[in-house]
Amino acid sequence: MSTSDSLEKVVVIHPLDPADAPVIAQIRSATRAQKGAPWRIEARKFYDELLEGVSPRNDVTFEPATVGGVPGLWVRPASSRSDEAILHVHGGWFVSGTATAYRHLVGHIAARAGTKAFVPDYRLAPEHPFPAAVDDALATYRGMDDSGIRRIAITGDSAGGNLALVLASCVAGKAVSAKALLVGAAVLSPVTDLTLSGATYETRAEADPYFTRQQVAELVRSYLGSADANDPLASPLQGRLSGLAPIRIHVGDDEVLLDDSRRYVERAIAAGVDARLDLWTGMPHGFPAIIGPIKASAKALDAIGTFLTERLQADIRNPLSRA
Repeated sequence: MSTSDSLEKVVVIHPLDPADAPVIAQIRSATRAQKGAPWRIEARKFYDELLEGVSPRNDVTFEPATVGGVPGLWVRPASSRSDEAILHVHGGWFVSGTATAYRHLVGHIAARAGTKAFVPDYRLAPEHPFPAAVDDALATYRGMDDSGIRRIAITGDSAGGNLALVLASCVAGKAVSAKALLVGAAVLSPVTDLTLSGATYETRAEADPYFTRQQVAELVRSYLGSADANDPLASPLQGRLSGLAPIRIHVGDDEVLLDDSRRYVERAIAAGVDARLDLWTGMPHGFPAIIGPIKASAKALDAIGTFLTERLQADIRNPLSRA
């Protein structure tokens, strides 16, 4: 069976719900004037306020903590299993975002999965360029392992999806010495290719309501500094794929980053990985955070919660899954 035939079997295309269309149209109209605007450090406050606006849950609590020497926030749903956890790496193009700002989005993931999640405040560029964020993600994973957590799932969005997949690759390649089992990774619109070679930077240039290739190139330069974009620790598309834990990726069809997800899943499948791509028609970058106004958000988060629950419980039901 060819890779293309295999890919067709693991790409799930979700049609646009008619009720979501007017909401997305409003977002496009509201963001048109700012599309492709250069990023400035002052924008961090606006980005955090945007994520703070995610609809909260009333059955989740939060606790500041330090794990593996990295500060962050524990997100605890009403019920949780003691020896397992989610490590969520937040987005923000490597230059923005905080654990506190992301707490409500991660709360939805943690509650659906039925387990606690830690969100590290990894160091941001340009003050702390590559590989500082990677080092912090690795340190957090080791710290969770040191604390006695034995089953870990990784989640992340956008740049956080990049770091989550880099971390998954490091675990598969035994670059992280840990007793914990990495059961799987579920990521949202990950940035997998910092060479920006994906065709959708052109084919989705008009459809994407937020980003342009030139804008993204500036953000990537801010993160990488003089580092090579082909470094597997920078671009998980170039990293180790064989032996990866199961991977699930959700992405909007109207993203310049679409090819980052499609090519990653295609290569993962070719390497024998249990991987699946959920493609959401008409959806922009970050749509799972639009909780309440659009139906696609809840559906995507429900799918992620189901996957994480199944993977975290698989090791309990079948000890041989550790092999």
